[in-house]
Amino acid sequence: MNWMQVEAYLRHDDRAVLPIGSTEQHCYLSLTVDCILPERVALDAAEPLGIPVFPVLSYGVTPYFRNFPGSISLRVETHLAVIHDILESMAASGFRRILIVNGHGGNGAAQQGALEWAADHPDCRVKFHNWWNAPRTWAKVQEIDPVASHGSWMENFPWTRLPGVEMPATQKPMADLTHLRLLPPAALREYLVDGNYGGLYQRPDADMLAIWQEAVEETRGLLVGSWGGA
Repeated sequence: MNWMQVEAYLRHDDRAVLPIGSTEQHCYLSLTVDCILPERVALDAAEPLGIPVFPVLSYGVTPYFRNFPGSISLRVETHLAVIHDILESMAASGFRRILIVNGHGGNGAAQQGALEWAADHPDCRVKFHNWWNAPRTWAKVQEIDPVASHGSWMENFPWTRLPGVEMPATQKPMADLTHLRLLPPAALREYLVDGNYGGLYQRPDADMLAIWQEAVEETRGLLVGSWGGA
């Protein structure tokens, strides 16, 4: 869209979607898994409704992965400041109902930051959506295979794979998440080895597309559902 198209859209609707993600290790998958997935689920959910989706915020909070080359981390205060400024700009344009679709677990502070921003802007409404562990989507993941984690099959969609990269055929034992969260970056890399927290590396595409359909419908439901009177 150009600015004139946005202006025309805002004459009849004030909804928009902001995907946020991270650039970090995902085992054998792309470093940008957490950018690709929230942006794509947002696009697939919003397109039939004609709601604009802003470009994904590609960097998030991931200090624990800093010893995996290519992983980029923002400080929490930097991340919150960027999201604050984006929301300010969206509101200045005239968007009043904003869905943030998050693709990275380390961005949890952004949810509180968005709520704080919304409290200071009573004419706006913000919904924060962790697409991968939202109730319906997570239930579908568990239905297919309860051993699922970061860097495992549950993030291995046709659009997050890299050409020429073959996946191991084994199921990696689940990491001890309590222990893992205590480790500094160098020790974490040594503990994880390839970056998968546990589970199969790949499942059939039919399984992945079933999860994707659920995720798109669940995300779309947030766009058409109640916004609390905004």
